[in-house]
Amino acid sequence: MDLTPKRASESATEMVQVVLPNDANALGFILGGTVMHLIDIAGAIAGHRHTRSLLVTAAVDELQFLHPIKVGDLIILTSRVTCAFTTSIEVEVLVHSEATLTGERLLTSRAFLTFVAVGGDGTRQRVPPLVIDTEQDRQVAEEAHARRAHRLARKAATSARSRTAASA
Repeated sequence: MDLTPKRASESATEMVQVVLPNDANALGFILGGTVMHLIDIAGAIAGHRHTRSLLVTAAVDELQFLHPIKVGDLIILTSRVTCAFTTSIEVEVLVHSEATLTGERLLTSRAFLTFVAVGGDGTRQRVPPLVIDTEQDRQVAEEAHARRAHRLARKAATSARSRTAASA
């Protein structure tokens, strides 16, 4: 596996599709589950571009639904790797709506996904480092490390509660 460091721009991905009635709820807005599905796909594509390996989704952090997207509007998802750890990466996915007739764009969702690189046998694989060129890149990576620390602490607490409940 090639572990040559890569820039975030090498993983940058954009997906666009029109929101159709079969994607929507009774109010005429895209279903949250559909948005989550598309976020996972956009994140995975960016992750594949960075790692050139198989990936599994390990976590979704800070998913927010800020504004609804109407049937007939475009949904635009942009993603890029924000941090590389040893065998996992974090990817930021931004979701915008675009009004078909006016072109007005609005940020509708944002999420950070963690993907783990795996081999064909399911074992974890190392991932290429992420090149940090700018102060902004450094800050984004520091925020990713903080999210990871928080996520791992939550996981440990949940595991401890599960062990306590199982032994009761």
